Amino acid sequence: MPSPLNLRKRLEDLPVGQKILAALLVLLATVMLVANLAFISAAYWISQDSVAPQALQTIGRLIANPALSEPALASPTQAQVLLRQLDDYQALRAAALYDSDGERIAQTPSDGPVALPERLDQLERWRQHEYRLNALFELPQPGRNSGYLLLVASSELPGAFYTGTLTASLVILAVSVLLWLLIAQQIRRLITRPIRSLEELSRQVTREENYALRAERGNADEIGRLADAFNTMLSRIEAREQQLKRARDDAQEAVEQAQSLAEETRRSNRKLELEVQVRSKIEKKLTGFQHYLNSIIDSMPSALIAVDEQLYVTQWNQEASQLSGTSLDDAVNQPVFLAFPSLKHFLPQLTRAAEQHKVERVERVTWALTDAPRHYALTFYPLMGGTGRGAVIRIDDITDRLGMEELMVQSEKMLSVGGLAAGMAHEINNPLGAILHNVQNIRRRLSPDLPKNLEVAGEVGVHLEDLNHYLEARDIPKLMDGIQYAGSRAAKIVTHMLSFSRRSHRQMTACELPALLEQAVEIAGNDFDLTGGFDFKSLQILHEFDPRLGPVPVIANEVEQVLLNLLKNAAQAIHLRDDEEEGELGRIVLRTRLNPPWAEVQVEDNGCGMPEKVRKRIFEPFFTTKEVGQGTGLGLSVSYFIITNNHKGQMEVQSELGLGTCFTLRLPLGAEVTSPTPLLAGDDTEH
Repeated sequence: MPSPLNLRKRLEDLPVGQKILAALLVLLATVMLVANLAFISAAYWISQDSVAPQALQTIGRLIANPALSEPALASPTQAQVLLRQLDDYQALRAAALYDSDGERIAQTPSDGPVALPERLDQLERWRQHEYRLNALFELPQPGRNSGYLLLVASSELPGAFYTGTLTASLVILAVSVLLWLLIAQQIRRLITRPIRSLEELSRQVTREENYALRAERGNADEIGRLADAFNTMLSRIEAREQQLKRARDDAQEAVEQAQSLAEETRRSNRKLELEVQVRSKIEKKLTGFQHYLNSIIDSMPSALIAVDEQLYVTQWNQEASQLSGTSLDDAVNQPVFLAFPSLKHFLPQLTRAAEQHKVERVERVTWALTDAPRHYALTFYPLMGGTGRGAVIRIDDITDRLGMEELMVQSEKMLSVGGLAAGMAHEINNPLGAILHNVQNIRRRLSPDLPKNLEVAGEVGVHLEDLNHYLEARDIPKLMDGIQYAGSRAAKIVTHMLSFSRRSHRQMTACELPALLEQAVEIAGNDFDLTGGFDFKSLQILHEFDPRLGPVPVIANEVEQVLLNLLKNAAQAIHLRDDEEEGELGRIVLRTRLNPPWAEVQVEDNGCGMPEKVRKRIFEPFFTTKEVGQGTGLGLSVSYFIITNNHKGQMEVQSELGLGTCFTLRLPLGAEVTSPTPLLAGDDTEH
């Protein structure tokens, strides 16, 4: 049995004519079926509404006659006899009598297939399930409640009705079949045959590839227009065929020409491949050489910038990126004064170098491109060669060189000062010696214990005791004590300065660190600035010396240099502090402590302190927080070198901004240092 899908597929694959005929057949069968059903139904309901109800009404009116109803309602036997008389009526299926109380008293047939209700009040429920015709008739009784008669009629129709209905249906069927055959013939003539003619013509054109054939137009309907369109299509295809033949001939000729050209092209391609290989090798070499040149340029410590004649950047190394803060990608093909704004002031020199082919130099310029200002030298070279006009900018950091030059000058100055201090010490010591000697002689010549003094006083008529009383009354002995103390202090200062400026023999000797600290404080006490209101003697110096610490092997002159530098830095940090906000006087604490295997020395102040980024760089050479020209930034770096290299010790710093700074020196207790590296003394660095 074919499935519904296969049946549907077969119906869809049927020819158009068969589809139309099948559809027409289904339509006619449906119409016929609907017409017959409507005819039969109408006849049935007409018969039901006209025959059976009228007979029931007649029977009901007859039995409602009091002459018949009263005896029947009075006796069940009479009621049963009355109902049996109705058996002769074929259309009647059942009947029942109900007394005045609604009780069924008789039924016919008594044991029939129709089940009638036992009581009258059950009638409505029974009617809901009954399909036969039924009627209820009232049987009036004088003086009592009425009785009722229930009649149930048959739905059967007479045989003539069915015969007539069948005959009418056959006639309708015959007429429908004849009509269908007539319509099918016309569909075949008007639709199916023209479509088959077009189909056969298309098959012939496809089989013979003869586009000169034409279809008959026929009627002026859609099929006729389809034939016209088909003929037009054939005409166009024929024209296209002629064009294709001509194009094929032309293409054949072109192919022959293309083959000859292809041979020439293959020979040219071989030459080009060889040339491409050569150029590829050259390009790789050039690329490698370019990378090599870029690596050389990026490795140079100087910033190199190449510009064209419009002053647009064409080359830019890494040092230029670090100085300007502009990357290579952002700088290339940009005006140089936008990529490096600091060069905007030197555009005239750059322009002259590019246009006049002369070298321009700027010996010194100071830029604060990083944290601290640094010095740079600018050189503008004209760009030579066949690539056009332009210039090359070279930027050299000369900060270290200038620092070394200043250091050399300072070293020469210190050597000169050392020699001058030695000469001045000898020149000052002579008058100081005379002053101290004369004070001593004055004291001896006023003493009553010397016989010579008494003898001379008697000769001039002066009592020596009265003279001494007078001198004491005028505080002359106190004045001489002051002169002697001042002279001794001056002699001591000169001796310390001479010892500090004298070239050291760089020998490790066991020294008392407290003594070195006191001597450094004595030398630093001469540091004052009247214009700035700074005086080292105004500071409070506290001593916290560990009595357990004995002599330590050090190079005394170098350690004293370190201590002096730390003291001056501490004094300057205190001087920069705002005393009104701090609410306390300047204070420097000097400590020594025994911490085996080290001897520790601490110099602590309550100055302005330093931020963390400065503390991390405090020992770097040439790093200073002072203004340009006030320091070289070598004081603490030299001190660090003395302690760590010459003494194999340690040097560290702790500081907090606004609270103060503490430098800690650790010197080995028993270590020996051989062949220390000579150093030149540098100036102090602010912390």
